[in-house]
Amino acid sequence: MIAFRPSPSFVFAHPAHAVAFGFGAGLAPFAPGTFGTLLGWALGWALGGLHPGFVLLTAVAFFGLGVWACDVTGRHLGVADHGSMVWDEVAAFLLILAVVPRELAWQAAAFVAFRLFDIAKPPPIRYCERRYGGGFGVMFDDLIAAAYALLVLAAVKRLFF
Repeated sequence: MIAFRPSPSFVFAHPAHAVAFGFGAGLAPFAPGTFGTLLGWALGWALGGLHPGFVLLTAVAFFGLGVWACDVTGRHLGVADHGSMVWDEVAAFLLILAVVPRELAWQAAAFVAFRLFDIAKPPPIRYCERRYGGGFGVMFDDLIAAAYALLVLAAVKRLFF
C-alpha cells in the first residue's frame, strides 16, 4: 500500500528519483509495480534483438543503478521501499527477458509469474525484503521473485514442451 503519492515534480527533481520511479511509470494511479514491469518488458522487447548476454549485462547494470537510485530516493522520501519506486521491477523483469524465449506467450507467462511472486512474496522474499535495507534491499527481493518465475517457467517447459 502506498501511504502517499509523490508528485511529478519530486520524481523529476533528481536523477535518482527519475530512475527509481521508472521515469514516471511509478506515478501510475494504481498497480505501479505492474506498470514498472511493463516498462521492463518494453525495454526488454527493444533490446530483444540483441545478444542475450548483452541484455543480461544491461539487467546487471540496471540493478546497480537501481541500488543507488532507490537508496537515494528512499532516503529523500523517508520511506525505504516506497511502492511507487519501480526500478526494481524494471531490472528484475529485464533479467527474466534475457532468459525466456522471445515469444509473446513465454513473455506473457513470465510477466504473470513474476507479478504473482512479486506481489505474494513467498519465503524467503519477504524475509529478504525486511532483512536487507537501503537500495540493495529494494532491488534484491525482486531478484528472488524473478528467480522463482524463471524456475516455474523452466518447470513448465520441461514438463509440457
